[in-house]
Amino acid sequence: MRVLLVEDEREMAAWLERALAQSGFLPEHAPDAASAERLLAINDYDAVIMDLRLPDKHGLVLLREMRNRGDITPVLILTAQGALQDRVRGLNLGADDFLTKPFALEELEARVAALVRRSRGRQAQRVQCGSLLYDSDSRAFMLDSVLLHLTPREHAALAVLITRSGAPVEKNQLFIRVFDHDSETNLDAIEVVLHRLRKKLAGSDVHIVTVRGLGYMLESINGSH
Repeated sequence: MRVLLVEDEREMAAWLERALAQSGFLPEHAPDAASAERLLAINDYDAVIMDLRLPDKHGLVLLREMRNRGDITPVLILTAQGALQDRVRGLNLGADDFLTKPFALEELEARVAALVRRSRGRQAQRVQCGSLLYDSDSRAFMLDSVLLHLTPREHAALAVLITRSGAPVEKNQLFIRVFDHDSETNLDAIEVVLHRLRKKLAGSDVHIVTVRGLGYMLESINGSH
């Protein structure tokens, strides 16, 4: 499940990104409304988790603009304790669910999964690039219909690459998804993970290419993404 996290508090966002990724979600972070608008314009998400107190625009304004342009992506809003007015306005503007801070991570994950099930009719979300298939519900990768055995870091890297297949992912962005934010690991450690992935994809119609100055990209030899 691909989720856009719109949250300006850096520590909260980093914690949520790590936790969601470990639970099988594919989170992307937007620190403000402008970043969220750019990402929503070029990507499809299964759900949006949105804090209302953004530095450049109130979350409810962002929500209203989403709905006005026909974007029906499910939105879960994070609200402050007792913010009844925000809840009422949010419902009127098209919010799908609310969660009051502080919250339990398990409840957040359950609510997001429920939103996605309702909007997608319980159908598993699958992403494909050539003969490589990723089922985000089971978190399984299949290569030529055979289960691909990956380490957690290989899995994290490949999940990011396949959801953006055909487009380069920056080295630093990929590193953040694969290694903890507070990790002391060197940035070049991502090269080791990609080397191992390339070996496991060897002989198939899918490969990871280095795009000079832009990062890494997953692509299929036959051109299907």
